[in-house]
Amino acid sequence: MENPSRLFVTLRFKALLPLVGVLIVGIFFFAGVTLSVKESAREEVIMVAAAGAGAIFAVVVVVLATLIQRPLVELQEKIARVREGDLTVAVSFADRQDEMGDLGRNFNDTVRQLRESREEIQLLHRTQMSKAEHLATLGELAAGLAHEIRNPLAGIAGVIDVIGRDLPESSGGRQVLQEVKREVVHIERALSDLLAYARPRPQQILLADLNVTATLAVELARQQIMSRPIRVEIEECPNLPLVEHDPAQIEQVLLNLLLNAIQATPGPGRVMVSLGFQNGSALIGVKDEGQGIRAEHLANLFHPFFSTKKKGTGLGLSLAKSIVDAHGGRIEVTSVLGKGTEFSLCLPLRKPTTQAAALVNG
Repeated sequence: MENPSRLFVTLRFKALLPLVGVLIVGIFFFAGVTLSVKESAREEVIMVAAAGAGAIFAVVVVVLATLIQRPLVELQEKIARVREGDLTVAVSFADRQDEMGDLGRNFNDTVRQLRESREEIQLLHRTQMSKAEHLATLGELAAGLAHEIRNPLAGIAGVIDVIGRDLPESSGGRQVLQEVKREVVHIERALSDLLAYARPRPQQILLADLNVTATLAVELARQQIMSRPIRVEIEECPNLPLVEHDPAQIEQVLLNLLLNAIQATPGPGRVMVSLGFQNGSALIGVKDEGQGIRAEHLANLFHPFFSTKKKGTGLGLSLAKSIVDAHGGRIEVTSVLGKGTEFSLCLPLRKPTTQAAALVNG
């Protein structure tokens, strides 16, 4: 919006142009008359010319006060009300068909857009508060559910180990017990994801070696492969500076990505973890040679409870994104059907403040 004082000068000058022209013509006219009359009548003519000039000046003052000064005073009052938070104001001169009317219409449109934006923000805030309350309820439910399920689940795992030790080496039941044990581990992991999503623990930020964090995640993932013909490899970055991060949380993110990659690779294949350093950020890539993800599913991968797997909870990737976001970083995914998927993590070397992290991800 143009500066009101500058606009005032412009409009005043434009409004004065025709009146000044009339005044100049009048002065020349009366000057000519003065030269043509007798000496005795010159004083009378000069008096008439001065009275005409005074009348024109008075008209100019009235025009300026009516057409320009009053609207600008009203505009100044309305701007002050907007500054105080009143977005219901509107100027009354917006229907004029001149530059002042254009100014009024622009002002009213700006206030209307501000009002609509504030209403959208308030609606978003109410929605977020509702989600927060929902998550709090989910946290209480998840805690109770985990307590009720984990205890008998631990008992089942113990019984499976006892039975497995009593079975002969040649017994076919050993293979069945291994499958049951894998299902128990799957349930345990689902409970852990639910608890971590509903009740995230406070971050414990350390200045640590990200290579070590990634290596630990790879070692845990290798233990889950069993006898499957899949290789989990890691390519460290020797010159990577120390990174401020929560090692346990980032390890959890990488382990989740690695287990997903292993599950997406049905036959012989390789899952590769690579670390790098670029533009002041640490980079981690997790790439598999699996089935790939359909393009229409990529946009929803990080949404809570969305899963492309029949037995998936849809919480793992959502939790991973929330952890990476809390570190001030970002996580992205690319995939080609039949060729594989790659997740890319970018973490700042120094964890930004809460406000700075919001700007980075916002």
